[in-house]
Amino acid sequence: MTSVLYDAPGPRAKRRNVIFSVVFVVLLALLLWWVYRTMDDKGQLEWSLWKPFTESAAWTTYLIPGLLDTLKAAGLAMVIALPLGAVLGIARMSDHRWVRASAGTVVEFFRAIPVLLLMLFANEFFARSTDVSTEDRPMYAVVTGLVLYNASVLAEIVRAGILALPKGQTEAAQAIGLRKGQTMSTILLPQAVTVMLPAIVTQLVVIVKDTALGGVMLGFTELLNARGTLAANYANVVQSFIVVAIIYIVLNFLITSFASWLEARLRRSKRSTGVALGPDDIDDLNAAEVGGTHGTGKDNT
Repeated sequence: MTSVLYDAPGPRAKRRNVIFSVVFVVLLALLLWWVYRTMDDKGQLEWSLWKPFTESAAWTTYLIPGLLDTLKAAGLAMVIALPLGAVLGIARMSDHRWVRASAGTVVEFFRAIPVLLLMLFANEFFARSTDVSTEDRPMYAVVTGLVLYNASVLAEIVRAGILALPKGQTEAAQAIGLRKGQTMSTILLPQAVTVMLPAIVTQLVVIVKDTALGGVMLGFTELLNARGTLAANYANVVQSFIVVAIIYIVLNFLITSFASWLEARLRRSKRSTGVALGPDDIDDLNAAEVGGTHGTGKDNT
């Protein structure tokens, strides 16, 4: 079958695809075998190194508290960055030049600075200019850095999503007398959400992973920082990295799965809810219409 986007592969292309698939599977199997043999030769597969993860102490003392701090910092950053990014993105399309210029300056400035540098600056700011306690300072610094950087990125995502919509949407809204604010809130944004959702989810995943920067540089007790303490106590550095990597994979998979479900739900809600009628249904409607017409005529006479 030929699509408007590509031509269906022929016999030679199908054979080539099968060969490439087989070669890839073989190479992947060889790589996994090499990793297994290397770890086995170095004694990294000994049960004593993996045993702590089957006991509650490693989880309740290190991993779960670290995971909760990661979720707390990421959740706060998401809750603040999403609306702030939406406001900045919409402001960049304002009819007022000074609003566009101000929003554009903020977005370009914070988007150009590495998120780690923003965290370090925020940490120094809270240390020298505020009364935030030493225990809470890393959390404040991590959240501040994540919000400033990701809100700027999300602002560009929002702006691109709105600009990607057909101009006819705006023109139709103007034709029926809607103001720009009404057009944005009732017509453009609801449609743009579906377009923006994959990029927004990608940025949310980045927020979750970037919390690890605060653990490395600021001593924030997130998941990766807790892993370091656990590995120091149990002498299982490689094993702790593998377990934490799996936790990150599962966490980000849950975020993307929820986003995929939400996107599908949004798309279904925008489809027509009309029901296809069969011949019997049409006959019933016609009979009802005829009956209603006769009844009306009788009342008029």
